[in-house]
Amino acid sequence: MSFRLKVITREDHLAFVRARPSVSHMQVPSWGDVKPDWRAESLGWFDETGRLVGAGLVLLRPLPKLKRYLAYLPEGPVIDWAAPNLERWLDPMLAYLKQHGAFSVKMGPPVVTRRWSAEAVKAAIAEPQARQLRDVEATVHEPRAFDVADQLRRMGWQQAESAGEDSFAAGQPRYVFQVPFAERTLEEIHRGLNQQWRRNIKKAEKAGVKVVQGDYADLPSFYRIYVETAERDRFIPRPLAYFQRMWTALRAEDPDRMRLYLAHHEGEVLAAATMLTVGEHVWYSYGASTSRKREVQPNNAIQWRMMTDAHALGAGLYDFRGITDTLEESNHLLGLLRFKVGTGGEAVEYLGEWDFPLNKVLHKALDLYMSRR
Repeated sequence: MSFRLKVITREDHLAFVRARPSVSHMQVPSWGDVKPDWRAESLGWFDETGRLVGAGLVLLRPLPKLKRYLAYLPEGPVIDWAAPNLERWLDPMLAYLKQHGAFSVKMGPPVVTRRWSAEAVKAAIAEPQARQLRDVEATVHEPRAFDVADQLRRMGWQQAESAGEDSFAAGQPRYVFQVPFAERTLEEIHRGLNQQWRRNIKKAEKAGVKVVQGDYADLPSFYRIYVETAERDRFIPRPLAYFQRMWTALRAEDPDRMRLYLAHHEGEVLAAATMLTVGEHVWYSYGASTSRKREVQPNNAIQWRMMTDAHALGAGLYDFRGITDTLEESNHLLGLLRFKVGTGGEAVEYLGEWDFPLNKVLHKALDLYMSRR
């Protein structure tokens, strides 16, 4: 028998999130306020006793001139993905969204498929024949993920194409780098860093780099070097208003949901980063650094301060977010992967995003439109 699904209040949704150790920051009610081009709804799954057992933030994007929507659940929904019959969870969601004008549904199951230790990634980078992380033997395979993928395919879900490509720049990265914190002291985490990291942290300290927490008024300082970073690393920067909206919306829900850190040296901001927290999961979400004074190592200093604060907040996991899947020396993102690998964590592959076309014609038209952008 399927679960009953209905729209729930933000309060009920937030209470559900707070009762869980880890939920994506893209699945909290306030995330809808960060995305004004989408209409957000909180959906709840109820069992036969009337208990709320699952929740999802769905973002609805209208098609121009049509009262039809693309429905998107980034890194969600928050349901029991280990359940043997996912139809009980997903069929009511599809029925509800179809009834309310959705022509296509996209979701990102928060399900891990494989993990590579820092040593395995380092060896793969050094191996000239290794082109992509996905082709390298993983340290750990999560068998449950294959069962989830099989179930989704049987139900008619299709793996989104971007999930099979280098999804570093996508809204929901398929490959991320994480440092497990659970049951580890800060000293143990520090010992897990490679020699270069430890040396650079010490160097920054010696040079007088000071890392401070910023507030709303410091967002323009962050933004100036973020734009410089975008130019250097060849990505399109988000507007300042996006970060201001993020700050206001997320912190209204929980003052620790978003933090801003700035690395100062002799009166100049050399690096800045945002940190997001939901339960025991902490993300380094956006980072920026100037090309000046690299030798005082502000990036290592800012990360170590964020990791220290995350540990103090009771984090079980520090998430460096997206990494490139490409291991070729010519790839400009390889340096970023090397930087993250130095923390001694692990590369993690998620199941990727999945689509369910409720109206095949409109879904195909959207695919065509997206491919031409």
